[in-house]
Amino acid sequence: MKYLLILQVDAEVLELTEAERASVRAGRDEFRRIAEEAGEMISSHALADPTTSTVISSRGIRPGPFRAASVGGYYLVDVESKARAIELADLLPDTRIDGLAVEIRPIMLTAGADY
Repeated sequence: MKYLLILQVDAEVLELTEAERASVRAGRDEFRRIAEEAGEMISSHALADPTTSTVISSRGIRPGPFRAASVGGYYLVDVESKARAIELADLLPDTRIDGLAVEIRPIMLTAGADY
């Protein structure tokens, strides 16, 4: 089953030192290595700063993120169970830092190149 591991960022809370940023990068690199070696990684993308986004809604078009907490990136994985998705997500340092979180959401429908 495919799951999207969504990297959530609450910019109002998050204040990382350079050492903490390096630790997060190293932890994410290790996560990718483990998921790739297990054949579970499908794709991963980091997103630009939320201040560069544009929101289109029933209220019109406006700059900036939709909410204070925003998506910083994601990992798309294909695993045997939700328990494995949780196990992988827990490897990410984001789960242990105030202002960061990982949301695990199952994929309901797939379309595109590997459809």
